[in-house]
Amino acid sequence: MKRLKILLLSSLMLSGSAIMAQENDIEKVFKQKGDLIEATFYHENGQVAQKGFYKDKELHGEWVAYDQNGNKKAIGKYSEGLKTGKWFFWNEEELSEVDFENNRIASVHKWKGDEGVVSK
Repeated sequence: MKRLKILLLSSLMLSGSAIMAQENDIEKVFKQKGDLIEATFYHENGQVAQKGFYKDKELHGEWVAYDQNGNKKAIGKYSEGLKTGKWFFWNEEELSEVDFENNRIASVHKWKGDEGVVSK
């Protein structure tokens, strides 16, 4: 289980840094919404890749990531740049629920498609 958490954390960290790396490669739109900046990043085919908010130049609030076909791949929340609460990750075979406390993985739960998982 510990090994699974380490692998999952590594992939999450890579996906988080991918947000920043992709900013230069894809179209992006920023809109001021009160004290937040709403950011939308697009795949080359025009589909939304990621959507979320920044506050004081930090990731903040809900972020959602989509694949090139518009299917939801991940959803979670940041608080002042740190992952917090429940995050959900979908792939073709399963749903992963990852609970974060103090920007660290506290628990991981996985469901397969045949276990009655609610769809995206």
